[in-house]
Amino acid sequence: MRFRFFAPFLFICAIAAFAPGLSAQETLNSALRASLDSRLQSEASHLDGVMGYHIEDLKTGESFSLHANTVFPQASSIKLAILLELLRQAQEGKLSLGEEQKITPSETVGGSGILFMLRNGPLTMSLGDLTTLMVVLSDNSATNILIRRVGMASVNAEIARLGLKRTALRRFMMDLAASARGQENVSTPSEMAALLVDVDRGRALDPAYTKRYFDFLELPKESEFHQALPESVTIADKPGALPGVRCDSGIVEIPGHPFVISVMTTYLKNGRDGEAAIERVARLAYDYFDRLTHSSVYGAAVAK
Repeated sequence: MRFRFFAPFLFICAIAAFAPGLSAQETLNSALRASLDSRLQSEASHLDGVMGYHIEDLKTGESFSLHANTVFPQASSIKLAILLELLRQAQEGKLSLGEEQKITPSETVGGSGILFMLRNGPLTMSLGDLTTLMVVLSDNSATNILIRRVGMASVNAEIARLGLKRTALRRFMMDLAASARGQENVSTPSEMAALLVDVDRGRALDPAYTKRYFDFLELPKESEFHQALPESVTIADKPGALPGVRCDSGIVEIPGHPFVISVMTTYLKNGRDGEAAIERVARLAYDYFDRLTHSSVYGAAVAK
C-alpha cells in the first residue's frame, strides 16, 4: 500500500527534476501524458503480434505514436480511400450517388457483406446504397463494384495528391491470388490518420461532400472503436480484418478534444487478441482526452 501511495508522487517528482523549467501545471500535464504513453506502449508490447498506432488531438496537435510510419495491411480500412475518391468524383459531377448499378451474381464475392448471398438473378442498387453497404457491412461485393466505377488508378491518384506515399489500393477485395503475390492494400497509422484529417479540414472535398463523407462513416457499425467507447460518443471510422490482421481508423468527437486515431495490428496469432488490444488502446485514448475536457488546468474534475 505504501508503494501504491507514493508511486504517483515520485513519478511527478522525477518529471519535475528533469524539467526544472516547467510550471506545476505543466508538470502535472506531463505526468498524465507520460502515464498514457506508458500504458499504450504496454498494450503493444503485450500483444502476441505487432501493433502500430497514431493518436492526435485535432485541436492541440498533441499526439502519441508507435510504428506510425510502418506499412501495415489495411483489410477493409482501405475503404476510407475508396469512399474519398467516390465522393470526389460525385463532387465533380463525374457520377451521382443516385446512379443505379446493375449487379449480377457473377460480380459478387464472399467475405464480409450480404450481396454474395443474393443469388436469385440481377438486382439494381444506387451507388449511394452500395456505399452504405461498403461502410456499414464492409460488403466486399459492393466495394469491388465501386472500385470498378471510380477506377483503382483514380483512387491511388487521389491518395498521391494528398501526399500519402505509403498508402495504396493494389487489389480488389477477396482477390486471394493477388494477396498471395504480395499485392496487399496498405497504409501506415500516420497516413491513414492524415487522410482523415485532410478530409476533416476541407483539404480533400468541399464542405457539402466533407459532411457526406463523415455522414457515411458515422453510420452505426461493428468496430473495435464502437465496442470500446460509450454509445453517446460520435465515431466516424472504418475497421478492417484479415486472417492475422485487425485495424481501425477514425475520428472520435469529444468536446474540446476531438481526436483522430488509427490502430493497426498484424502477425496476430489470434484475431480476437488484436481486436481486444485495439479496443483497449481506443479506451485509453478516449479516457485521456475526456479527462482533459472535464478537468481544470490542475486536474480537478469539473461537472459534466
